[in-house]
Amino acid sequence: MTKQIHVGTVAIGGGAPVSIQSMLNTKTTDIAGSVRQIHALSQAGCQIVRLAVPDGEAAKAFAEIVKQSPVPLVADIHFDYKLAIAAAEAGAAKIRINPGNIGSEAKVREVVAACKDRNIPIRIGVNGGSLEKRLLEKYGHPTPEALVESAFGHIALLEKEGFEDICVSMKSSHVPTMMQAYCLMHERSEYPLHIGVTETGTEYMGTLKSAMGIGGLLCLGIGDTMRVSLTADPVKEVLVAKDILQAAGLRQNGVNIVSCPTCGRTQIDLIGLAHQVEEALRDCQKPITVAVMGCVVNGPGEAREADVGIAGGDGCGILFVKGEMKYKLPYDQLLPALLDYIDKL
Repeated sequence: MTKQIHVGTVAIGGGAPVSIQSMLNTKTTDIAGSVRQIHALSQAGCQIVRLAVPDGEAAKAFAEIVKQSPVPLVADIHFDYKLAIAAAEAGAAKIRINPGNIGSEAKVREVVAACKDRNIPIRIGVNGGSLEKRLLEKYGHPTPEALVESAFGHIALLEKEGFEDICVSMKSSHVPTMMQAYCLMHERSEYPLHIGVTETGTEYMGTLKSAMGIGGLLCLGIGDTMRVSLTADPVKEVLVAKDILQAAGLRQNGVNIVSCPTCGRTQIDLIGLAHQVEEALRDCQKPITVAVMGCVVNGPGEAREADVGIAGGDGCGILFVKGEMKYKLPYDQLLPALLDYIDKL
């Protein structure tokens, strides 16, 4: 089990539930727009939000945004250690830095002191696209071993100052590399891990890569907090993250719908029916599994673990509970009967 840190009121690691993060795509200097997006992310289920702080004007705006935010905010800092200090003074709940590009050890020491005084954790963000030159020369390209060595080098800079309130990420746009790096780090370190695939692409491919990389690690018990990176509205990142957590069995976000892929035995519009069920139960928050099956022969058996389900035949169908038939109904009554049953649960 990893050690636990706290980002504001959100616990990370140490057995705490995996938390969802996202990052604003507004300009930080746009205070009103940034606050609106933070509220939208929070309402979607995001627990921690990161903002870019590239200059002094952004640092000033960050201070105002902190006052209006419903969730803890992370300041994303590169190169200028003074911006990290300013963000800490402004109320950042976490600072994300790459200690290797902040400057001298004296500058790192000042950032650490500012965070230590305020109990602010630091995320060490290693990225396959910006590894140190010496590591690229040593390994030839951003290998999992190179990412892990980079992370430990940065950790050493903070530990030298007696600072251990650390979270680590080692992102790559190559899913196997990212997964192997996190597995290695999980074996060698107890610091909590922020997991994610970087530069995944647009919503479709980004979702696939994130589901593979993040979901695969979660199923192995690796990962304490996560961000799905998409070239899309950040709210969609949060929705995909929730779906990944649910698919990994780590969170129940309302109804879990299972349905068969159809085959030659199917005698109903299963695709249409499944979409109708999904739409009707979109806002249902009951932690149940609902099955929509296309065959009354195999349906209840294959979906016996579902709390309730329906299966269709030639003009008729059944409603079943835990694999046992409850009612036989005309096809056009299947959906109403299912929704009525769920409503009474």
